[in-house]
Amino acid sequence: MPSASTIRHQIESALAHRIPSALTPAVKVSRPVTPTGVTAVDTLLEGGIPIGAITELSGPECSGRTSLALSLIARITHSDRVAAWVDVSDALHPESAAAAGVDLDRLLWVRCGVVPEKKRDDAHYQFVLPEKYMVPPPAIKGLHGGGCGGHPRGETKGLAAAIGGLLHAEIAAASRPTPQPGMSRKQADSAQATHPRGRGMSLHAPQDKPWARIEQGLRVSDLLLQAGGFSAIVLDFGSIAPEYASRVPLATWFRYRAAAERTQTSLVVLTQHACTKSSAELLLQFQSATGREDERTVFTGMAYCVEVERHRFASHPANAASMRKPPQRATIGHWASHSAWAGAR
Repeated sequence: MPSASTIRHQIESALAHRIPSALTPAVKVSRPVTPTGVTAVDTLLEGGIPIGAITELSGPECSGRTSLALSLIARITHSDRVAAWVDVSDALHPESAAAAGVDLDRLLWVRCGVVPEKKRDDAHYQFVLPEKYMVPPPAIKGLHGGGCGGHPRGETKGLAAAIGGLLHAEIAAASRPTPQPGMSRKQADSAQATHPRGRGMSLHAPQDKPWARIEQGLRVSDLLLQAGGFSAIVLDFGSIAPEYASRVPLATWFRYRAAAERTQTSLVVLTQHACTKSSAELLLQFQSATGREDERTVFTGMAYCVEVERHRFASHPANAASMRKPPQRATIGHWASHSAWAGAR
C-alpha cells in the first residue's frame, strides 16, 4: 500500500494543471514594507506599512493621520518614486505638504468636487475637457430594447428625479406663506424671508451630502490601482462623516485589495471610523492629539498616540512552549511634531 506522501504527490500531479499544490497548505509570506519616516511608528510596525495591501489610518480630525501619510509620501517621492493623493474633500494644503518634505513634482493630486476653471495664465493652468466629452451620449431606445437599447428596467432610471423636478414649482409655490389681508408688500416679503421654507432652500436640494465626491474619489482610485505605476495611493476620507464613508460596499474594498496586491501599491485610506473591515491588512487607530507643554505661552507642537488594531502579517514567536510568560508585543506608539518657530528640541 503506497504511503500518504505518495498518494498526495499523485493527486497533486493529476490536478497540477487545474489546482497547483491542491493538498499543500499555502506558505504564509510576510509582505515587504516601506518605512513611514516616523521612527516610533516604524518601530511599532517592524519596518513600516505593507506593500501591496490596504492600510487604514482611522481616527478623529487633528489626530496625526494626515501627518503620518505626508511623511510616508515624502519618503516615497524622495526615493525617485511617484505617489497619488485622492483628496475627496479638497482639504490638502500643498504648502504644508511641501513643508513636510513631499516632492510635488512626483505627486498626483486629485481634487474631487472642484469646479474646473476655464482660464489659463502663466502661473496656473487647469486642463478642461471639451463639453462633448463630459456629456454621456444619448441611449438608443426601442421596444424593450429592440436589440439596440438597454434593459427595460433601465428605462425607468431617473423617473423619480424627473417627476420631482416637474413638481418642484408647485411644491415651492405651496410652501410659501400666504400674505394676510391688509399686509403691506414689505411685510409680506419679510414674512416670506423669515419663513422656514422661504429662505431659498429647495426641497430637492442636496443637504451637503458628499455622495458625488465619494463616488468620484472611488472611481479615480479604481483607475489608478488598475493602471499601476504608483508606489502609494492615499484615499483621503478624513473629512467625510462616518455615516457616509461606512456605506462604501465591502466589494469595493475587496477589489481594491486585489488590485493593490497585483500592482504592488500601498493603498492608504484616511477615515474617521474604520470602514474597510477585513480588506485592510493594517489598521491604525489614532487618538486625539494634545498640545505639547514645553512652553507655557508658546505653541511648540503636538503629541500623537496611535494603536495597532489589526496587523495581519505581523511576525509571531516560535511555537516552542516556555515556562515563562512571553513578552507582550507593543501595540501603542507615541511621537510628537514640532512647530516651525520652536526649533530643535
